[in-house]
Amino acid sequence: MGQTVMKGNARKVRRLGGGDILAGFAGATADAFTLFERLEQKLERFPNQLQRAAVELAKEWRTERQLQKLEAMLIVADKETTLVITGAGDVLEPEYPVVAVGSGGNYALSAARALIDYEKDAETLGRKAMEIAADICVYTNSHFTVEVLDV
Repeated sequence: MGQTVMKGNARKVRRLGGGDILAGFAGATADAFTLFERLEQKLERFPNQLQRAAVELAKEWRTERQLQKLEAMLIVADKETTLVITGAGDVLEPEYPVVAVGSGGNYALSAARALIDYEKDAETLGRKAMEIAADICVYTNSHFTVEVLDV
């Protein structure tokens, strides 16, 4: 809250869609959980179509009055696709094979992009990038939740 860490060990990564999709968030926790629930509904409606479900969620988020006030950003990924979903109606597919959101997101993203040619293991790459972000950003801590999709 503001400049105070209220819960440094918050779990900001979840499995959705029967465990085949990873979803993470930055922003307000309650807002993100609301969006996770909505995304789950879209995934039930459009099974195995992450991109379609994400676009439908983004449209709803942008047009429904209640959802417009939600303050969060989501990263969702399955084995083939990684997307960032925003309240502005954006569904972004990253230009590079790494993505990050949140207060330390730019630090983690920069570190990951710098390391990607030297570190092929995604979990190790993610951990190293987050460690660098945590060292730089006062709002990023070193309590990490790691989820891995089986390829």
